[in-house]
Amino acid sequence: MKKILLHACCGPCSTHCVETLRAQDYEPTLFYSNSNIMPVEEYRRRLDAIRLFSKAADVDLIEDAHDNDAWLGAVRGLEEEKEGGMRCSLCFRYNLGRAADYAVKHGFAEFTTSLTVSPHKRSAQVFEAGDSAAAQVAAAHSELSDIPQFMHVDFKKNNGFLNSKRLSEQYGLYRQTYCGCVFSMK
Repeated sequence: MKKILLHACCGPCSTHCVETLRAQDYEPTLFYSNSNIMPVEEYRRRLDAIRLFSKAADVDLIEDAHDNDAWLGAVRGLEEEKEGGMRCSLCFRYNLGRAADYAVKHGFAEFTTSLTVSPHKRSAQVFEAGDSAAAQVAAAHSELSDIPQFMHVDFKKNNGFLNSKRLSEQYGLYRQTYCGCVFSMK
């Protein structure tokens, strides 16, 4: 199996993604990097859920540092944007940039994200952010010949979201009610 880094927005969304990637002969490593999630109690609830899933599904989990202040700096000036707008694009770029950086430093040839399983996220917007993250890491590490590529996978296809709901119930995972940032709580 080929290894791939899977940026994981949460445990429930990751369930279907891991299943799908394994069916395509990939062995994913979950990369939980979500500095956008607030309050901290919510971040921890989601972290606990992905830890539970990781153990139950026997999939490696990397926990990135939570730095909400850095994330807020990345989206500064866009606090009043509607969901799905430029603030979300910058959020995706921030989190996928962290994933791309981890991927290059740890020898992953490819990375992708669970963000596309959500019916509330436009896959094209996520793909653009992933491609941007891959380009940024390539520019920063131009001395390397093996730069990780962002793999476009629209996980919502083939009833992916419904399957993630079913699987998260099966695993007994906490399912959140909002994207994660303070702005999406409205």
